[in-house]
Amino acid sequence: MTNSEFEAVFNKESKVYQVYQVLRDRQWHCRECSYIHVGTTQIAGGAGIQGLQRGTKSRPGMVIDSANHYCVQCNKQTRQDRWTGNFVAAIPDPSMPAHFALKAVNLLGSRDVIEQTQRPPNQLTVDHKLPMIRWNSETSLSQSNFTEMTDDEIRSKFQLLKASNGSVSHNLLKSRACERCFRTGQRGTPFGIVFFYEGSSTWQPEDKQDPQGCIGCGWYDFAVWRAKLNELIQSE
Repeated sequence: MTNSEFEAVFNKESKVYQVYQVLRDRQWHCRECSYIHVGTTQIAGGAGIQGLQRGTKSRPGMVIDSANHYCVQCNKQTRQDRWTGNFVAAIPDPSMPAHFALKAVNLLGSRDVIEQTQRPPNQLTVDHKLPMIRWNSETSLSQSNFTEMTDDEIRSKFQLLKASNGSVSHNLLKSRACERCFRTGQRGTPFGIVFFYEGSSTWQPEDKQDPQGCIGCGWYDFAVWRAKLNELIQSE
């Protein structure tokens, strides 16, 4: 697909198109000052960077690098992104139907996995244990096949995290840790606790989208991580 063909499929009124317009020159752009005209604080999300990376049925995903660089306009180090000019196969839209989310909340006991507190559905996020940044076309299908997913598959693939109640949500903390891991190869340490029940602090697989690389990290499956940590403490 040529750049002109790629651009032609966008809704020219959409925010994701406005973000594309910034990145199309393949230069580094600061998230704090380059997108003020777009009118959103969620540049990294589905209406911005992530949406461009994921693609749609009508357009492929964009290969976008992200890193910290000094921004002259902001006069500080900021998060920045640059389109490499390359495309990848689109990952299907993982939007979760409301009825499935409610089913998952009920099945998982309406308890946020970190604080182990029972909460109403509007205070919980149904979190994919495998972060979207690690998905490929194959895992995407298994992660978003909501109509055919069994109860056991739901328990295996999801956990409940506390939604934001005015403070930073646990889901956002996980997202930041996973993005940093993807970028640097250094795995996350929930709340500063350096413990991995499998593997080490370094991402092991050569393939950045190998799900096995997430196993052992607390952000991937907090319940198992906590149980393994308690076993270690009790054994000592």
